[in-house]
Amino acid sequence: MLGTTTARLLVTLAIGLAADWTPPAATAPREHQAEHPPGTTINYRLERLDATTWRDLRDGFTATQLTVLEKLNRADVAHLGRLDQLVIPTTWHDELRYSPFPLTYRAAAHIPKLLIVDQRSQAFAAYEEGRLARWGPVSSGRRISPTPSGLFHLNWRSPGRHSTVNPQWFMKWYFNFENARGLSLHSYTLPGYPASHACIRLLERDAIWFYEWGEGWTRTPGDQRIRRGTPLLIVGQYSFEAPPPWRSLEHLARGISLPDSSLLAE
Repeated sequence: MLGTTTARLLVTLAIGLAADWTPPAATAPREHQAEHPPGTTINYRLERLDATTWRDLRDGFTATQLTVLEKLNRADVAHLGRLDQLVIPTTWHDELRYSPFPLTYRAAAHIPKLLIVDQRSQAFAAYEEGRLARWGPVSSGRRISPTPSGLFHLNWRSPGRHSTVNPQWFMKWYFNFENARGLSLHSYTLPGYPASHACIRLLERDAIWFYEWGEGWTRTPGDQRIRRGTPLLIVGQYSFEAPPPWRSLEHLARGISLPDSSLLAE
């Protein structure tokens, strides 16, 4: 339940029938039901924040609920109170239950580990032999420095390093995926929109998880790469002219469609 102060500051923007809609089971063949994104079966409401501060949010939600709101709103907790709207679920579960990605990805069943970043939705999914292991928000490249799409692989990691663009920027839990350009997954602020210089920003807890979960390239003593690291598939482009899709009740009800197997070809 929201605290009295927060309740006065939150004005319901859109609930209605659209927020309560869930896809009928009859629309999906039985063999595809396991691939239905779990988050699309949860009801949400979209609320406008009027002068709500981070302290007000802390009073209105538990620590566990705030971690869910970070993922749904693609913003870290320090930026949640700065957003003009919040996506809020009507019921509370563990983080995986809110995934906009399907629980299974049959095209990747033969791949031990696979990371997918959907730039349009500003979200990632990590699969193990086609089964969803984790999902969360990202902040990809801003308009003037977009993150490239395509198939990449994790290369090498560092617990922390300074940016070559600006040495004052320190990137924790760094995992490189494009060595020539110095692109990586790393922990940094998530303001709720694409804001990086082409890297992929993550919540710190997700970055730590990837740092331990991902596998880098294997090199010989002569510095010749002999085995690629965990594949990373980056798809789509973010539309800076359109409203954030994760704030659309229709988008929440539909979820994210995964690409066909041709994009996974080595």
